[in-house]
Amino acid sequence: MITSDREPRIRIAEAMRCALEQLAGLLGRAPESVSAMEPTDQGWEADVEVVEVERIPETTSVMASYHVVLDQEGKLQSYRRGRRYTRAQVDRRDGR
Repeated sequence: MITSDREPRIRIAEAMRCALEQLAGLLGRAPESVSAMEPTDQGWEADVEVVEVERIPETTSVMASYHVVLDQEGKLQSYRRGRRYTRAQVDRRDGR
């Protein structure tokens, strides 16, 4: 039997909940969705979409994508805001 000193990684669904809850607590805004979730050697990395500026009509609201890093227990280690875009904006082939 092989043993490991590493802590067991939480499951993806729990990691997603942790990312959403902790980022909401820091930003004071409820995230809209998780657009990416990936396991790493240290835990999890996620991209979380957040409404930065609400506008009417809703399609003109300003969104932001945040990159979140969690440890293996789901504790937030870091986050940074990436691109900002309007809700109605569609990604082009080059990812912008």
